[in-house]
Parts: sequence; C-alpha cells; structure tokens
Amino acid sequence: MMDLIIRHSKKSSHILVATHTNPDGDAIGSLIAMGLSLNALNKKTTLYSESPIPAVYRFLPEVHRVEHHINSADYDLAVILDCGNLQRIGTAVSAVSRIPVIANIDHHITNTGFGHLQLIDTSACATAEIIYNLIKQMDIPIDIAIATSIYTGILADTGSFRFSNTNRAAFAISQEMVGLGVDPYDIAQHVYGTYSLSRIKLLNLALDSIEISKNGKLSIMTLTQDMFDETHTQPEDVDGLINYAKRIKDVKVAALIQENQNGIEKSENSNRFHVSLRSDGTIDVALIASSFGGGGHSSAAGFNIESTLPDIKSKILRLADEI
Repeated sequence: MMDLIIRHSKKSSHILVATHTNPDGDAIGSLIAMGLSLNALNKKTTLYSESPIPAVYRFLPEVHRVEHHINSADYDLAVILDCGNLQRIGTAVSAVSRIPVIANIDHHITNTGFGHLQLIDTSACATAEIIYNLIKQMDIPIDIAIATSIYTGILADTGSFRFSNTNRAAFAISQEMVGLGVDPYDIAQHVYGTYSLSRIKLLNLALDSIEISKNGKLSIMTLTQDMFDETHTQPEDVDGLINYAKRIKDVKVAALIQENQNGIEKSENSNRFHVSLRSDGTIDVALIASSFGGGGHSSAAGFNIESTLPDIKSKILRLADEI
C-alpha cells in the first residue's frame, strides 16, 4: 500500500494534506513533514487543519502554510493523517469526500479503514513514524525542517517517551533526527517549557473543575466556553491539561469534557462537547470511546457528543463502576 500511495503522489498535480481538528503535536508534525516531502517532489501541496495551531507548536518550520479553510481547488489526491475516521477533519469532510483519491495514513487501532488507500500501522508510536518510513521509501533527503517535524511528532505522541506506545523506532528515529541537526532541548522548551498567563488562568479553572468518582478511579475535568471567554484563551490552549487529572493518585481513567461550539449555534437544551479520555494503561479507553462513536488508542482516545453537561458527566461517572 505504501508503494501505491507513493505512485499516486508522484502522478498527482495538486495534493491536499489534512489532519484532524484540535491537532496535537503528532498531527501537526506529520502534516508538515508530509507536506515538505511532497514539495521535494515538486508537487503543488495544500496543508490543512480546520482548527488553529496550538501556540506550543507554532515554532515548527513552515507552520504558517497550514490553512484553515479549503478552497474549491481541483485536488487529485487527499492525504489524511492521524485520523481514525474521515469525519475527524471537521466541516470540510463533504468537500474532501469528493476528491478522486483519498489516502488514509494513521496508527489508531480504531481506524475505520476509510479512503481508497490505507496505510495503517497500529504498532507505530505515532503517525510521524509512518511518515518517516514513507519518506525513506520515496528516497527523499530529510532536511532539518522535516527532521524537526518528525521528532516533534514522536516526542508529543509518546509523551516524551513516557507512554506505553513508546517503541524502539521512537528512539531510533529520534536519534537519527538529532544526528541531522535537531536540538532536543530547544524543542522541549517550545513544547513544555513556557505557558502564557492566560493558559495558567485556564489551568486554574480546570483544576477547580475536577471531580472524582466515588471509588476514586475516575476523574473528570471540565472546560466550558465561559472559561475560555473569562481567560481569553482558545481551544488550542487545552493541550496537555488532561494530564493533571490523570496523575491523581489511584485514578485509572481521566476524562476532559470540553465545550466545543465551533461556530454552531447551540440548541436550547444541549450543546456539542468533545470528551478526551486518558488511561493509566490498565483500562482500554478506545473501547469506551468507540461506544460513543469515537476512537483512538487504548490509553488515549476521545469522542464528540451533543448533550447537556450534567448528562455527559452522569454517563462518564457511571463508567467508574466498571473500572
């Protein structure tokens, strides 16, 4: 399948490379690395993410090229990265569905197998690992910009090599990227080193919102639109906040409920929310997310839901009885 994707990439004139809404480090790193590699093949390439780029990843090379609206251009090929299903790209799904060839490159075990071409490796530590292998297969030299993007993707998705998806390739590829000029300290400073005052204020409200199930095994953190308005923050400032709820002693599953209007008028009785789930490794949260129409990894997953906040909390708290 890798050869087929390479063949279609080489014969295409205009390629859309897209990733999911609320992108994380792996999504953005993979997006940029893939885009730069296609540029090396002299291809016209559009990079797309519906959501703004989180501030901690705006240091990445060529990040300014990421567009947040899809024009009515004639694309030959769409390369969809780090998405378990096509709907994860957001409101552009209908436009992307009309592109003649869709390549699905991902590492999530819950991937639905969408698209015409699928390159899915659930053993990969990150989608960035798959992109690295694809670039190698295309025989494209990895410059410092591509190396920085790949390293950042792997660093972010393995939680600085702390998560259970960390494999030998994570270290081997990272070592190679460092050998090509990547500065681990510099990237760590960008990703983990500094926070804006607004984000600290959002964190304070998020910590105050934490609720624990009666058995102490499940925690819930809540972020509402009012909290974003009060702190003058954006959804991209949420990156990493769930880890505070996850690290509470005896907690096996943490849930972050985030109100997500996305410009859609909420109804009188409900609104749209995104729920992120994190596990200590003993509980398969991908299974939980899939029961709500979402997906992800066994230790990190999520889903979207339209409901009321009390109803969502009630549903999640009931899960604690099975943990």
